[in-house]
Amino acid sequence: MTRIAILTPSITTNDAVSNDIFGMDDVLRRLGHETRIYAEGWSFDKPKIWPAPKIGSYLKKPSDLLIYHYSRGWDFGLNLLRELKCRKVVRYHNVTPPEFVVRFSKDYARMCLEGRDQLPLIARAGCDLYMSASAYNEEELLREGAPLSKSSVVPPFHHIDRLNGIEADRRVLDAYRDGKTNVLMVGRVAPNKGHPMLIEAFAAYHHDYNPNSRLLIVGKGETRLNVYNKLLHELVKRLELQESVVFTGEVSDSALKAFYTVAHVFMITSEHEGFCVPLVEAMAMKVPIVAYGSSAIPGTIDGAGLVWKERNPYLLAESVNKVVEDNSISTVLGKMGLRRYEQHFTNERIRAQFLSAANQFL
Repeated sequence: MTRIAILTPSITTNDAVSNDIFGMDDVLRRLGHETRIYAEGWSFDKPKIWPAPKIGSYLKKPSDLLIYHYSRGWDFGLNLLRELKCRKVVRYHNVTPPEFVVRFSKDYARMCLEGRDQLPLIARAGCDLYMSASAYNEEELLREGAPLSKSSVVPPFHHIDRLNGIEADRRVLDAYRDGKTNVLMVGRVAPNKGHPMLIEAFAAYHHDYNPNSRLLIVGKGETRLNVYNKLLHELVKRLELQESVVFTGEVSDSALKAFYTVAHVFMITSEHEGFCVPLVEAMAMKVPIVAYGSSAIPGTIDGAGLVWKERNPYLLAESVNKVVEDNSISTVLGKMGLRRYEQHFTNERIRAQFLSAANQFL
């Protein structure tokens, strides 16, 4: 069996990269491989996480395997790719371009800039495999010099099986099943997620089509992005939506399931995504999707939702109205989303793709 280290800068709750790491670790352990997860920082006790600086004492043989989850600038990770004598896989989740965050956090922007600057260095680091979470990510790596013969696309593992296996939070169900139309967005409260256009599109829908509606923005924010968060609340006030937009912050799995359960439509206006797991969650929960088609979003949805290339809040508002008003459209989109999830994005499907890509190492 192979000795494997899975490496990432940090591991947190309700995080797509962390869920992907846990999914990989589970698959590899079930096959009998010796695996450890290494990180610089983490926020829980189980599963056991090992300190990143100790990885060199674990990966000693040329037959050992490093899987580096790359999603931001990290000199330590780049240096390991150069120095370790074992086999190496880069798992690319994409890096947020710094221009999205520079006006809100210089520190965050610096980390993003370092991540983008390291992209060509990692692409040309001579790794044994470049495993991207989407075709969009793979195209970035190929442009920077990664060899096509050593590249593959494998969607990220996720926690939808866990969502399907738990009860929805009754308090959330009772609070938001009140006759109002619920427009849902799930994701970090971060500038690349395009919340201003989301709020503007909802304002057009709320004021011009359906005043008996609310926007539910589910996702955690970051202290260093407080200026961005303040801007969003000011926009909500300026558009007279104080009673109709809810920022939930980070929520439990049972609450997340409840928010998908009460949602009439999922709307996303993100300007940069490397994959976008919440889209897959919406598909699995049969919530119809309306989206601005930036970055990896069209590839993830692939016809299973209403996706527009134009950044037009009024077009998005009209789309939401069509979905809400016409039950046949809503039903068809929900079924199309579920079919796409079942055919491409279940953890079993992802497991098969992951093992096919990594078979040469196992």
